[in-house]
Amino acid sequence: MSTVGIKGYAYCLNHAPELGYHYGNTPYVEREAKGETEFLKELPSHMQSYEDARDYAPNQAYIGGLTIGDLEKAPQPWYVNRLAGSDRYGSYGEIMPEDEFLGLLDICDVFDIIWLEKGFAASVRGKLAGSPVMNDHLLARLEAGHTADEIAEETEHRKAIPLYFGGHVVGCARNGHEVDDCLFAYVLLENLACKAGGVLALLHLLKNTGLAPEEVDFIVECSEEAAGDMNQRGGGNFAKAVAEIAGCVNASGCDVRSFCAGPVNAMITAAGQVASGARKNCVVLAGGAIPKLYMNGRDHVKKQMPALEDCLGNFAVLLVPDDRTNPVMRLDVLGKHSVGAGSSPQAVTTALILDPLERAGLGFMDVDKYAAELHINEITLPAGAGDVPLANIKMTAALAVTKKAIEKADMMAFVKERGLPGFAHTQGHIPSGVPYVGHACDALRAGSMKRAMIIGKGSLFLARLTNLADGASFLLEPPSAGKATVSALSKEDVKNLLLEVLSELSEKLS
Repeated sequence: MSTVGIKGYAYCLNHAPELGYHYGNTPYVEREAKGETEFLKELPSHMQSYEDARDYAPNQAYIGGLTIGDLEKAPQPWYVNRLAGSDRYGSYGEIMPEDEFLGLLDICDVFDIIWLEKGFAASVRGKLAGSPVMNDHLLARLEAGHTADEIAEETEHRKAIPLYFGGHVVGCARNGHEVDDCLFAYVLLENLACKAGGVLALLHLLKNTGLAPEEVDFIVECSEEAAGDMNQRGGGNFAKAVAEIAGCVNASGCDVRSFCAGPVNAMITAAGQVASGARKNCVVLAGGAIPKLYMNGRDHVKKQMPALEDCLGNFAVLLVPDDRTNPVMRLDVLGKHSVGAGSSPQAVTTALILDPLERAGLGFMDVDKYAAELHINEITLPAGAGDVPLANIKMTAALAVTKKAIEKADMMAFVKERGLPGFAHTQGHIPSGVPYVGHACDALRAGSMKRAMIIGKGSLFLARLTNLADGASFLLEPPSAGKATVSALSKEDVKNLLLEVLSELSEKLS
């Protein structure tokens, strides 16, 4: 069987409440269409501080500051039972404050789109200098800044949009073109934020793995953003733009899009390159989406609870040839939602879970954890969208009953043992399976898990091109499951294996 190693991963959040308040799609459209409504007047009093977001249990689970087991034990509502005094940094990445993220936007800007006020830029420079993933080259990209009058001139007369921190204007995002709406400031800010999030995740991935930037061969970017101009609205390329800032001078890259199924398709795309020998070190990554901030904010305000959708989510995963030391992604157990599969929940679950397992001679009980749409339920429940992770695992359990893999009486035990709590923000592509790759690989390395299935599902109807659903899945297994057979090895590999065995025998005999 063909397998690819997962050497490392990084997960980061950018706390961005003011970007969300001004440019998240729900409040932005409300403001443009209706002016300052009651919702917009009330929203600021429901916005979380950085400490609130940092101490929120699902956020800690996302960055590796909390295990999934500990998240399950944490009392809910999580927003009432904060983990006071939590660390900014977890084993996977960090929760970056908004002022530093605005500084990172400027670092990632190559067309002079982002202007920061001089005093603010100096303050941010000092903070970013203390980051474990920043270096002198990156800090040198942060401009000295502009005067408040220069920024006001841009926002009042040249269609720039203001950037805020602490309720004050601290900069602006400038227009890229007079008539091309793909290059208006709002869109460019959205795309730069996605790029900056991808850069932050990649920097943490390089730190976590010890890989030098120049060792990265190829990057596949899989957010839901589309960068281009009026002649090619989604031309790309986020991947190479991220690689450039991170110093990956030997890397190329491309973007993969499929709504929420994008990350799983991107993982399969990158894994195919590694398994074929075309590339060695392939990174799959994505940045966050400003429009999704406060997407359900109106319902959170109505329910008199914190507006929880205040973080941009991003991730990066490093795929390498299988050397039997890393957890592996099996390329012979891939699920796909074909055109003719049908779009009912049962049809989608059959295509993405049952069909690939049966082809591999496996059953429902051979997988320890199923990771599909891992949305935080405290975000979706108030908006009437339900507990999405729970609904997914219940459908999987119901299908297992139908196929006589388990008894009906054992359904809830299956749900409890093999499901997962949601711990990812409603950033579209981010929740769909990929946040669990890190936690799963940790468990596979520790020997506490034998298999996990990562499932991505997409809503293609959102683009008004087709009513079809979409989806893909793959299986993760421990390093021992990825041992290659002798027939699949080169002569040099066989020689090395034999030498390794002889060395072990010699040590035992002595």
